[in-house]
Amino acid sequence: KEQDTSAHLERMKKNLEQTVKDLQHRLDEAEQLAMKGGKKQLQKLEARVREVENELEAEQKRSADAVKGVRKYERRVKELSYQSEEDRKNVLRLQDLVDKLQLKVKAYKRQCEETEEQANIHMSKFRKVQHELEEAEERADIAESQVNKLRSKSRDISVKSTAEE
Repeated sequence: KEQDTSAHLERMKKNLEQTVKDLQHRLDEAEQLAMKGGKKQLQKLEARVREVENELEAEQKRSADAVKGVRKYERRVKELSYQSEEDRKNVLRLQDLVDKLQLKVKAYKRQCEETEEQANIHMSKFRKVQHELEEAEERADIAESQVNKLRSKSRDISVKSTAEE
């Protein structure tokens, strides 16, 4: 019986050794597969890391460009604000000048109207005096004509009276 047990134990030992060998072999294969898979995974992860680093670099560049763009637009906004303020001041100065010029124009118009009124008064006086002058000249002509007639008559009378003598 001992021999049977011993043989049985020997068989079990061999079976277990074979099982251990099989398991060891499977473990080695699994480790190799894991190593290969791990290397592939590691390579994939490293590739992904490089890809993400490139994306980060590109994003940082875009961000830097955006910051430059924002600063550029901020400067442009400041320039435009300054220009707008200067334009507003110029508009106020020009409006003040326009107001002053309009006051001068009104004063000149008033002065022109007064001068025109004076000119009309003088023209009216001139026409009146001219009319009076024409009437006086006409009266003078009539008087001269009468004087000439009287002289002519006077001569005729004096010629007649000398002829009668």
